[in-house]
Amino acid sequence: MGDIATEAGTARVVTQCQTLTPVIDILVNNYGTAGPGSWQASDSDAWLDMYQRNVLSAQRLIRAFTPAMVERRWGRVINLGTVGSTRPHATSPHYYAAKGALANMTVSLARELGPHGVGVNLVSPGLIRTAEVEASSIRRGQREGWGSTWAEGEPHIAKDIPIGRIVTREEVADIVAFLCSPRAAGIHGQNIRVDGGGLAIV
Repeated sequence: MGDIATEAGTARVVTQCQTLTPVIDILVNNYGTAGPGSWQASDSDAWLDMYQRNVLSAQRLIRAFTPAMVERRWGRVINLGTVGSTRPHATSPHYYAAKGALANMTVSLARELGPHGVGVNLVSPGLIRTAEVEASSIRRGQREGWGSTWAEGEPHIAKDIPIGRIVTREEVADIVAFLCSPRAAGIHGQNIRVDGGGLAIV
């Protein structure tokens, strides 16, 4: 275990992974954290913290694990972003800026590693049905008079999403798993949005 938002913590994680298995050919960078903030309230330290957590955490692991992928001429790197990297909200600008940098970094990495047989893509979820989203949606539903269950509140929360519901974590994981497979060899350097079609109407 180690904090990959730091150099020392990342070194510990890399050592542990290499101890467990001599071959690491798939790297999924799914660590990242949002944080409350605004243009006036978020100082330089807050911006640097978001960059450490959402950009450099991935960059450190990429530098550690991709040389061996290049040597074997096969590998996969999947970065987890957000639809907000291209459609940010006014709030939490430091978080969305960091995720935008991650998206840009993914394209650069894809250009670097593509000729060496290593696939690189970005998966960008929209609103996802997590325990936290469920809990906050139920509380909102109770305030708005929609009801007291997820089933009652979801149609209201998802009213602007064309598929009419919130995407599940399993659906995001399925996309990641497919991109890691040999069947996805032709998909490279892409930003794949998993948002039920909601991006087009934001």
